[in-house]
Amino acid sequence: MVLLGGGRRVRGPACPRPQGHRHRHLHHQLTRGLPIWGTLPHLKAVVTCCEAPKMDNVYSMKEFLELGEQVPEEQLDPVLEAQQPNQCCVLVYTSGTTGPPKGVMLSQDNVTWTARFSSQAGGIQPADRQQEVVVSYLPLSHIAAQIYDLWTGIQWGAWVCFAQPDALKGSLVDTMREVEPTSHMGVPRVWEKIMERIQEVVARSGFLRRQLLLWAMSVTLQQNLACLRSALSRSDLKPFTARLAEHLVLAKVRRALGLSRCQKSFYGAAPMAADTQRFFLGLNIPLYAGYGLSETSGPHFMSCPDIYRLYSSGRVVPGCHVKLVEQDAEGTGEICLWGRNIFMGYLNMEGPTREALDADGWLHTGDAGRLDADGFLYITGRLKELLITAGGENVAPVPIEEAVKAELPVVSNAMLVGDRRKFLSLLLTLKCTVDPDTLEPTDQLTEQAVEFCRRMGSQATRVSQVVGLQDQAVHRAVEEGIRRVNLKAAARPHHIQKWAILPRDFSIAGGELGPTMKLKRLVVLDKYREVIDAFYQEQSK
Repeated sequence: MVLLGGGRRVRGPACPRPQGHRHRHLHHQLTRGLPIWGTLPHLKAVVTCCEAPKMDNVYSMKEFLELGEQVPEEQLDPVLEAQQPNQCCVLVYTSGTTGPPKGVMLSQDNVTWTARFSSQAGGIQPADRQQEVVVSYLPLSHIAAQIYDLWTGIQWGAWVCFAQPDALKGSLVDTMREVEPTSHMGVPRVWEKIMERIQEVVARSGFLRRQLLLWAMSVTLQQNLACLRSALSRSDLKPFTARLAEHLVLAKVRRALGLSRCQKSFYGAAPMAADTQRFFLGLNIPLYAGYGLSETSGPHFMSCPDIYRLYSSGRVVPGCHVKLVEQDAEGTGEICLWGRNIFMGYLNMEGPTREALDADGWLHTGDAGRLDADGFLYITGRLKELLITAGGENVAPVPIEEAVKAELPVVSNAMLVGDRRKFLSLLLTLKCTVDPDTLEPTDQLTEQAVEFCRRMGSQATRVSQVVGLQDQAVHRAVEEGIRRVNLKAAARPHHIQKWAILPRDFSIAGGELGPTMKLKRLVVLDKYREVIDAFYQEQSK
């Protein structure tokens, strides 16, 4: 059976989409699907969310429910009784950032237990206490969207509003303004794009407006950091300046983003830069982290308004367990997880399943982290991403990459290279605009990147004007930024010795990023092998 939607509802029955729009949309979907129906032997019927055209085996939702009334209970009972909690409910494929995607088998119990308890840990409320409203825009094939958009929504009766197909091309904010979600979840790159857009608008604003926003964000950030240090609630009595900043500036910014009613802003699926977290904290939008994998049915650790530490992934969800193995002197070790949310195994892959799950059922994540005295988790990197230089030095790439991006706001992506090499090198991409139709990066630098170039004495407006050694001003600025990062390095082997700016930014379309915008390091290593080899060939001459 296929379910076709004829539109979306944003705030209940009072706000339907125009009927004509629904019919046109439905007709378009049917036109695409009908020609291939004959090639789908298991497809018995199509059900539409609004009035259906008069066709065989095409039903409206109302007609479909009426069909159900004709089925006797005696026929349904055996079907329901045959379903068991330990049976596979859904297959979720991994993103493929560390190898070929694997089919993660999640049981009925995995899904229902996680939807209830992880969402409770995140502060999601049942509909009889507060009507939660969320916007669904991430791929539903990914565990984050499945748990957050679907199963949690069903569990607590949330209004799930589906964004337009071009949400990530720019229409997401329009949907959020219309819907005004009470809870919102985004992968780090989505939050970074929002931050960059705000920064671009600010750069174009007049002097007074720009200074007013910077003042408001500075006051609010310091107030929120003070509350975190003293364990006070952000809702406690604030100084007059913080209340003034909120009233004059920040409330309007959040309204423009569609976050005026949002009480919980989440992120997950990838690490987030410290600067991005502090930026949103300055807007009075604390970003609450969740940590988990497809293999844990989603979040195993959660943050929420009552459980929050800056840069932390939160505390373990009640009922879940964690241990760190092979800890170093600083208490960092591999994160191992156990609980009712742990998956059944990989579909038709016994070997990888045995590698992931030990004899006692503990999932070895391959992620490195540490726990503080209060049980908050801090992710320090991924074991498989550790670079081991030719000299035997272990180097975690993520902290170095984030340090470079913090020093150089013109940089969009940075990837450290150096596994089994004599020294570390770095691949850089610059911030550029995105084609709204294809989501592919263009050659045009963003306004923020152009402003950086101007400050450095460059007139560049395109990536192609900077690549290589064409623009000496930008080259010197990047060299100086990397020098500052090297000065803070833990040891000499952690220094970046060679670097190159690539002609295109990383993207999903280009294959360098996964569906949740996580970096596919193996793909980048293969795609830019000639650039990487040149680093070390030059050194040997």
